[in-house]
Amino acid sequence: MTGLLGALLPAVPLVAGLLGLLLPPAPRHGGSTGGDRARTTAVTLGVTGAAGALALAVALLITVDGPTETSRTWVDFGGLAVTLGVRLDGAAALVAVAVTAVALAVQVYSIGYLRRGPHDDVDVDHRYPPYAAQISLFTGAMLLVVVAGDLIMLLVGWEVMGLCSYLLIAHDRRLAGAPAAAMKAFLVTRVGDVGFLLGIALLGVSTGSFRIADVLAHEHSGATLTAAGLLLLAGVAGKSAQFPLHTWLPDAMAGPTPISALIHAATMVAAGVYAVARLYPLFTAAPVTLTVLGVLGAITLLLGALAATAQDDIKRVLAWSTVSQLGYMTGALAVGSPSAALFHLLTHAAFKALLFLAAGAVIHAVGTTLMSEMGGLRRSMPVTFWCTVVGLGALAGVPPLAGFWSKDGVLAVAESAALEGTGPAPSWVGWIVWIAGLVGVAITAWYAGRLLLRAFFGAPRLPLVRPHDPPAVLRWPVLLLAVPAALLGLAGFVGAFADRLRFPTVPVAGSEDGLVHLGSGVLLPLAFLLLGAALVTLGWRRDPAAALGPLRPVFARAFRLDDVQHTLVVRPVRALARAARTGDEVVVDGAVEGSGRAASGLGAALATLHRAALPRAAAGVLAGALLIGLAAAVIGVVQ
Repeated sequence: MTGLLGALLPAVPLVAGLLGLLLPPAPRHGGSTGGDRARTTAVTLGVTGAAGALALAVALLITVDGPTETSRTWVDFGGLAVTLGVRLDGAAALVAVAVTAVALAVQVYSIGYLRRGPHDDVDVDHRYPPYAAQISLFTGAMLLVVVAGDLIMLLVGWEVMGLCSYLLIAHDRRLAGAPAAAMKAFLVTRVGDVGFLLGIALLGVSTGSFRIADVLAHEHSGATLTAAGLLLLAGVAGKSAQFPLHTWLPDAMAGPTPISALIHAATMVAAGVYAVARLYPLFTAAPVTLTVLGVLGAITLLLGALAATAQDDIKRVLAWSTVSQLGYMTGALAVGSPSAALFHLLTHAAFKALLFLAAGAVIHAVGTTLMSEMGGLRRSMPVTFWCTVVGLGALAGVPPLAGFWSKDGVLAVAESAALEGTGPAPSWVGWIVWIAGLVGVAITAWYAGRLLLRAFFGAPRLPLVRPHDPPAVLRWPVLLLAVPAALLGLAGFVGAFADRLRFPTVPVAGSEDGLVHLGSGVLLPLAFLLLGAALVTLGWRRDPAAALGPLRPVFARAFRLDDVQHTLVVRPVRALARAARTGDEVVVDGAVEGSGRAASGLGAALATLHRAALPRAAAGVLAGALLIGLAAAVIGVVQ
């Protein structure tokens, strides 16, 4: 029964998505019964698929007591087996519930958010049917990653997510930055996916099977584990936006806001963290991989937080905050606590989905994403304001909201790894993760407070706009997500919840004795939180418009790492492509076309001789006969 639930879990949204792709697009202008029917059918398929998947995930959470696996051989390549099956446990069930809950909220929210196009009076979003179908495919692909019992199945879900992200980010092709952002996301993540594919291939060949249980149980050589782990981390860096492959995530804000919520909260970025947790014994057996992961996680944490401090676009603030929070998750993995990483993944899914959908309500009301054009919204949008307060409080780690407990859990295990050496990586990795995490708490409180003050306090900066809270179809998903954003962290006190977040195959370190850590250690993060909040409040009172001074351009451009990538990667690749095209056109095509021209010229010359007059033809025959005779005489003399 459990295996059937696990197999149906990704199948339901995948089927809904495939059926939705068969629907015709709505007409570009309203008034068509067929177009209305297509949109209604797309809404029904999308919401039903997400709701069905959520029901299956909840049923799976209730029924799964321990690790369960079902598999059957799909194909055997001369002893290298690929299986079809699911690998289920409590952690997979909890992540599946988070994915499907956010997907359902996004499907319902999109009904109202994408009701109209840019010109509300005349233009409808005629591409809503494929949009809803692609969300379903996106959800099904992530669920396939969650339940996959075979690395090849995991890879299929992994790659389908990349395709869906490309399509959804570029949904509105009329926006100037959307196609370019979609292409950037696709290409940057593909760079990492090359390594991910090679890592899977290396593990499969070493094991003789791609079944995850077989891969984990096999005795790999140290070199194989290190090489495979580093290759897998390349894919994780792409999908989970880790330095240096993080640059695609902020630009992905060109897509619709509900898609931003889906990518940042439940799908793409969570996949890399989950994959490392699923294969964690392989990484603990090769500590150098966790060392690399810890260094990259600490850099990503601080880089994302500092970049968020200087953004004016409300969605880009949230995007850079996602980059930073992912650094906390990978840092927890590096210091030996996948359960702390998954706990923060779950709470982050709740409060980040809440923040993006609340930001969408603000954008829907004021018609801009720029905080410099907002202000005073707390009076006209009280529901959105209080939901945003809950989301930003959870993001910053304000007790007793969800983010406080999960972030403190990460900091506690990092402190233990630093001071007591409990982690699988060297203790200095624990130090950099712990210090970066504490500094990140202060910076997060600063930019979260800045967002709240600039958007919801002060005087309105668009006096002609009359904003108001969104209609029910937009409001209810936001309200419902506020509940787990506020309370999910308290689940860490429940032993059964903590036990479900532990993978049975993962060795339990001394820091893994619980998800919630209450003690004197909690005072230090609170001190950094108060420091960040005090600094942003004082700065706001002094001058609401000014912040960061000369550092602002540097932080706004995220230390110009995009420019570095453009200089070191994009320009050389384009130059190489131009050289290859020139070589193809001049050398290859030149040789082919030149041989064709030479053959044509020779044929033309022979044709001219063939059409020669009789005296000239006779002279030619005589000359040929003389040449042949001369050649025969010479050959005879030589012999």
